[in-house]
Amino acid sequence: MDKIVSLPYQPDKTTKVTLVECSSNPNGLELVSTYQTNRVGDPMDLVALATQVQKGDDFVRANACNRLTVIADQIRYLQEQARKVLEDAKKDADLHHAACNVVKKPGNMYYLYERPSGQKYFSILSPQEWGSSCPHKHCGAFKLQYDMSWTPIDQVEKKDAELAIMDKLLSQQTALPSCSEPNFENISK
Repeated sequence: MDKIVSLPYQPDKTTKVTLVECSSNPNGLELVSTYQTNRVGDPMDLVALATQVQKGDDFVRANACNRLTVIADQIRYLQEQARKVLEDAKKDADLHHAACNVVKKPGNMYYLYERPSGQKYFSILSPQEWGSSCPHKHCGAFKLQYDMSWTPIDQVEKKDAELAIMDKLLSQQTALPSCSEPNFENISK
C-alpha cells in the first residue's frame, strides 16, 4: 500500500511511502484486534517514515556519486597513461627511423646528429669523442633498451635502477608469497 506524504518544512515536495499490506488473517491466523494492527495511526508517524525514506534515497544517491567519482578519476588516470604511451611510441618510432650505418644493439648508447639537409642519423661516437671536429649538430644521446625502446641519456640511470629491481624480483620469485586476498600488512612501514 503506497501513501504520498508531504515532507515537513518542504510542503511542495512529496515522497511515496510504501507500507506493508494489511491483512486481517496473516498466514491464516486470526488477529485479536484488526483495528489495532491495521490502522494507519498518527499522521506524524507517516511524515517521520517519509523523512526516513528521503534520507535513505539521498544516501544512496550520494554513495553512487562518490563511487562514480572514483571511476571518473581512474578513467582520467588511464587516459593520461594512454597519452604517454602513444607519445613514447611516436618518439621511439621516430628514433628507429633515423639513418644509421651500424647494426643497433640493445644495451648500447647511440648519439643522434642532424645534417644541414635536415637528415637525422645515429653515430656511436659522442660529441666529446669528436672533439672540435664534430661534423654536425648534436641532437641527443639515447640508450637502446632490450625492448627496443629508447631512453634519453639523462634518464638512463633511473631506468637502469628500475630494471635492476625488476630483474631482482624475477630472479627471486620465491620471495613473493601467493595470496588470494589483498594484503595490507606492513604497509605503513
